[in-house]
Amino acid sequence: MRFNVLTAQGVQFQKELTPRRLYLIGYAGRDTAAQQAHIRELWEQYGIPAPAKTPSIFICDACLLTQRSDLHFVGGDTSGEAECVLFLQEGELFVGVGSDHTDRALESESVPKAKQVCPKPVGGTLWAFDGVRSHWDELQLSAWIGDGETETLYQQGSLAELLPPGQVLSELFARAGAIDPAAIYCGTVPVIGSIRGAKRFRCELYDPVLGRRLTCAYRAETEEAT
Repeated sequence: MRFNVLTAQGVQFQKELTPRRLYLIGYAGRDTAAQQAHIRELWEQYGIPAPAKTPSIFICDACLLTQRSDLHFVGGDTSGEAECVLFLQEGELFVGVGSDHTDRALESESVPKAKQVCPKPVGGTLWAFDGVRSHWDELQLSAWIGDGETETLYQQGSLAELLPPGQVLSELFARAGAIDPAAIYCGTVPVIGSIRGAKRFRCELYDPVLGRRLTCAYRAETEEAT
């Protein structure tokens, strides 16, 4: 996949990234008490079983990654969630934003299957990790859902709520071994209201220190199984 990469100094260049695997990190909150409450809520409201270990790691084929903005899903029970995305290649780290779009109906039966049946949109522009390393926790992650005419704020939080990149990578190396090259979806911030799908999903990673933002937006069309 080809991306535009921006450095902290404003230099822009193109980079071809070829992740071998896609890693989806779940239950990646730093506040363990809040995380346990969220796990109980998911079980009680949606029947989603608790993970055997936190953070959870789901391994998928990198072919699920897409930069397309027009996506089709079977059934009406899928929805997106904003995530910071790390790309690791030849020891270099790049930062993007994407959506871990998931089949919510299937989650109660099998979370790994629910993750694997949906493509994972990612924005076409990345930041060099060194440019945000010093102020990582200040980065803001947000998402909006809509019908094409109006938008509603769906998620909003900071990366200070999620495990830092070093800890995410340490967990991956300990449990999955050598992962380079890889794409890593690093977890999400809470939903405002209930988990729900929409025809349009837009997410953003905002850097208030350097005054810049990454975006990923797509249309989610649903089709009935035949």
